Amino acid sequence: MWAKALLTALALCADSLAVSAAATLQSRMSWSRGLLMALVFTLCQGGLPLAGALLGAAFEGFVAAIDHWIAFSLLAFVGGRMIFEAFSNRPPDRRTDFSSIRMLFVMGLATSIDAFVVGVGFGLSMSRKEIVMMIVTIGIATFFVTMAGFLLGRLRVAIKERWASTIAGVVLILLGVQTLIEHLISE
Repeated sequence: MWAKALLTALALCADSLAVSAAATLQSRMSWSRGLLMALVFTLCQGGLPLAGALLGAAFEGFVAAIDHWIAFSLLAFVGGRMIFEAFSNRPPDRRTDFSSIRMLFVMGLATSIDAFVVGVGFGLSMSRKEIVMMIVTIGIATFFVTMAGFLLGRLRVAIKERWASTIAGVVLILLGVQTLIEHLISE
């Protein structure tokens, strides 16, 4: 279970690495702002899957017979979207003040929307203990991954968001397939 939690956490916070590196690279962010960015991203990446899990758990009784299909579909959708967006030719968003508190929250929420959707799947297919473990793991991983991105940005190293998103998307799809297979075998 720890391996699944860590893989999920790293997949969900891959975009935090790319965004934190790019924001630091473009704004010459101070150490205190880098730490604040890591804390904000951690709050968003931990809070949104918790909210999603609560929503999923609330509806579990209504969808108990197909919860594994819903969890698989959500993970596959988010993973597929990450891969699709990685290869779309949309121009990157260029904002100037990446170190403002408002912008840190906007970036934190933007990198965490997929975590909410995955959290719904948690609520449908996991016990409370597993959900807590997943959310704590996601939070810890997000903090360290965001700080790594900050440090890379300070060192003027750019992260290829396309590859980070592609790898993260594949991991989420594989986790969805694993969830589906586990439920189908246990039936």
